[in-house]
Amino acid sequence: MKRKIKFIDLFAGCGGLFDGFMQSGYYHPVASVEWEKAPVDVLRNRLKTKWNIPDPEKEVIRFDIQREDELFNGFDDPDYGKNEGLDKLVNQNKGIDIVIGGPPCQAYSVAGRNAGRMKDDYRNYLFEHYISVINRYQPKLFVFENVPGMLSAMPDGTLITDLIKRDLSKIGYEIIENIKEYALIDTSEFGVPQTRKRVILIGIKSNSVNNPQELLKHFYEDILPKYKSNKVFDLESCIGDLPPIYPVTPHKENGKNISHEVYGHTDLTWHVPRYQNERDIEVFKKLCKDIEDKTNLYSSTSSLIKLYEETTGKKTSVHKYHVLRKDEPSTTILAHLHKDGFRFIHYDSKQARTITVREAARIQTFADDFDFPCSMGAAYKMIGNAVPSLFAKKLAQAVNDFINIYLGDE
Repeated sequence: MKRKIKFIDLFAGCGGLFDGFMQSGYYHPVASVEWEKAPVDVLRNRLKTKWNIPDPEKEVIRFDIQREDELFNGFDDPDYGKNEGLDKLVNQNKGIDIVIGGPPCQAYSVAGRNAGRMKDDYRNYLFEHYISVINRYQPKLFVFENVPGMLSAMPDGTLITDLIKRDLSKIGYEIIENIKEYALIDTSEFGVPQTRKRVILIGIKSNSVNNPQELLKHFYEDILPKYKSNKVFDLESCIGDLPPIYPVTPHKENGKNISHEVYGHTDLTWHVPRYQNERDIEVFKKLCKDIEDKTNLYSSTSSLIKLYEETTGKKTSVHKYHVLRKDEPSTTILAHLHKDGFRFIHYDSKQARTITVREAARIQTFADDFDFPCSMGAAYKMIGNAVPSLFAKKLAQAVNDFINIYLGDE
């Protein structure tokens, strides 16, 4: 395909998937849809400052995808503002080639299920609206991303993956039959310094090619693996060059509680410390020193649970503390980071803190010039929800290859 591939991004968040597709150089954005205000503000800023898109307020549509008629035809809403709708943007671009994105993953996560939040969660079925967009605009291909938990999710007794296959079949599209064998991707194999597995579903029109299952297998077995990295990146190589942030005597500055200060200068945004109380600072020091000195007093879950209960006086069934290892990839960055950083403690005992927004963004392979004009909590949340943009770039390159080989170049 010699011209740029036109795409719509659904459930766009702050744009991890979008940014990776744009970095590949093969794609032209038509529209993005996201309903939360903070990610929309961040994505619009990125479109304007990085991708030189003159009217991001028009192209990034803040709206509830469940209200399909208004989304397609335009709306004037007291909460979401005014927009001419997806149809107009698609028609102005003379159609689209692909749809990318993934419905919110919390409803499919194992953690959410264990908390009993799954059965009646409307987010279980947001994929239906994703499929409605596919049906309306008939793209050559779509990319659907989600958490591994979706493979076993069955809120109404039927596997979500079976429901997706059924609904796609009704509109003439097909995904790989054996999802677990082919579509469960470990992004650390693609240079992401983080243990992060995701389900990546590539869908094509059933009648657009001969033997669609064989072509989809070729994508997963041969095309995408070409973009794997030849090494696994550890955490220190990812964030070790950032200025250290050391504890200081707790005090207030401009009405804010201060517990740490950056040592040295950086032009990067968001490499700023989160406030930690003195009790937590001492715990972080103790846990990091235990690893550095190889005493291993806190290497078991039971010892961490005991330490937490002794420190806080609160009972817990799961350990709350986790120090990131500098010589290994990070654990999976989660949206929950905006509420609780205890599972993302920096590896350096002298710093005795949890990771910054910029460190979380780097672990998610966001570029250093990717800014987050929002609150700290909102930034942590959207970073945890995002697709690592380095993986998104490599996925975009593989999708481009697949389109060029099998789906024509008109």
